[in-house]
Amino acid sequence: MTRSGEGESAPDVTRIVETFERHGVEYLIVGGVSAQVHGAQRATGDFDCLPVTTRANLERLAAAMRELGARLRVEGLSDEQARELPIPLDGAWLANMDISTWRTDAGDLDVMTGMPARDGRRRSFADLVPRARRARLGPVSVLVPHLDDIIASKEWADRPKDREALDELRALAEADRP
Repeated sequence: MTRSGEGESAPDVTRIVETFERHGVEYLIVGGVSAQVHGAQRATGDFDCLPVTTRANLERLAAAMRELGARLRVEGLSDEQARELPIPLDGAWLANMDISTWRTDAGDLDVMTGMPARDGRRRSFADLVPRARRARLGPVSVLVPHLDDIIASKEWADRPKDREALDELRALAEADRP
């Protein structure tokens, strides 16, 4: 894996999306990787996804995550300690989490049930997919939110790393307008 600009290992995006594809997971790629799909150059240290939250889809996601060796990413715990946690990685467990952070053999992975709009309201897969765009990552066709939705979520989050990314994302959005 390559190194990101934040001192973390960049995720092996191709391996993650290929694994999700094999398991038939329905999801949107959100966060830094989705910004890169839109042309952003900023490095990212994790792979963020927003799955369809049906029990069947969450079971497929859990199976893909188990194949990737997923274990919780918990501040203050070593990777070894996290591997020892008695977490039942299944659809029922994922259904109870608004956001969960994982370490996998392909890099860090965050699973979330919603992406914030400018007003802070959480937008689900169903809310975002009508404006989403399809793109190729390696051999896999993936869905990413509309660039304006990515910008809105970063504006709402208002973290330093999000503010730093906004100028580039706004420029990309402006260049993409007819």
